[in-house]
Amino acid sequence: MEYDQKVKNRMRRVEGQVKGVLQMMEEGRDCREVVMQLRAVKSAIDRTVGVVVSTNLEACVRESIESGEETSEKVQEAIDLLVKSN
Repeated sequence: MEYDQKVKNRMRRVEGQVKGVLQMMEEGRDCREVVMQLRAVKSAIDRTVGVVVSTNLEACVRESIESGEETSEKVQEAIDLLVKSN
């Protein structure tokens, strides 16, 4: 799979968020603030997982349809990936 620039940019934002959380920890910021930012990081990662899986699924299903193959296995694999990521 080739990852487009949008997905890479999402991950760069996540990287910035993680660095921000580390800085908050080094500054001794309140636990609630740190946890709130960690939740934001987790949410951003979860959304990125969804984008990666759905983009890959779309490409796989399109290839399967073009070659006359069944698509249900590809869909199930995508569902399994999403379930495992949570």
